Amino acid sequence: MSLSLRKTTAVGAAAAVLIVLPLVLQQVNDYWMHIVIMIGIFSILSMSLNVIIGYAGQFALGHAAFYGIGAYSAALLMIHFHVSFWIALPAAAVIAGFFGFLLGTPVIRLRGDYLGIVTLGFGEIVRLIFVNWVDVTRGPMGLPGIPAPTLFGYTFSGKTEFYYLILALALLTFFVIHRIVHSGIGLSLLTIREDETLAQSVGIRPNKYKLLAFTVGGFFAGIAGAFWASYISFVSPDAFRYLDSVNILAMVILGGSASLPGSVLGAVILVLAPELLRYMSDYRMMLLGLAIVLMMIFKPTGFWGEKHRKYNFYGMVRKGEGK
Repeated sequence: MSLSLRKTTAVGAAAAVLIVLPLVLQQVNDYWMHIVIMIGIFSILSMSLNVIIGYAGQFALGHAAFYGIGAYSAALLMIHFHVSFWIALPAAAVIAGFFGFLLGTPVIRLRGDYLGIVTLGFGEIVRLIFVNWVDVTRGPMGLPGIPAPTLFGYTFSGKTEFYYLILALALLTFFVIHRIVHSGIGLSLLTIREDETLAQSVGIRPNKYKLLAFTVGGFFAGIAGAFWASYISFVSPDAFRYLDSVNILAMVILGGSASLPGSVLGAVILVLAPELLRYMSDYRMMLLGLAIVLMMIFKPTGFWGEKHRKYNFYGMVRKGEGK
């Protein structure tokens, strides 16, 4: 069987599974539908962070801030201005992307630990604004009553509708980011990540591309946040903590840096693992931490890292691999 035929068969089988999955899960337990929806949300967050960390090589620790900005922006637009979800979602994504641009502007000159500390501080500042700007965000009480999406008069009332919506958003995110990173932009980002001085010597402007990475990452994190707000119909600062940023970072590392399928795989593992280990609640976090440490030692590129890509950005066979 040729490579293209195998790939087409695999894609077709995966599409069939994703389409019929809700019908199967509804027969088992409605709670598992929620878990699958959360996998979709964190897949978007993981892919968006991978643009910043995996491709641009920028060590960011405040990604949950963009997630929260998207959620609060969509919630405020829908509650106070009665904006449709279909307008609030792209608007929230643009707002989160704009904040990504604002954060990126001063921090793109920093590297390593300094960059991580500044982005961590940004995440905490955003969370504290959510907590203390009571007149707008209602502080710790959060924003309840966020309306569900409606389409041609039909209101999304069940998890099945939200499942297909997050599936469409995750596929759209994958497609757009895939097109970006498998273009000259992506090759420039990887060049900057590997050797910024070399990138400058061949005419690549590192600051421009790093700023683009922060903007794209913030934009798609805002999409995940807007969906979350409408799906849960409630947002509060507790959902966008530093630990959430660390969790998203762990998904990128575990699945594979600079790999979009790896980002999705990391989200699947780290969303499912706590549920599968729930019966071992006293040791669950210890086991997860041990698993990540072992991954860093024995499989540092993640389960689906860059080495699994057979072809480079221009379709050429990578050196040392088959024809």
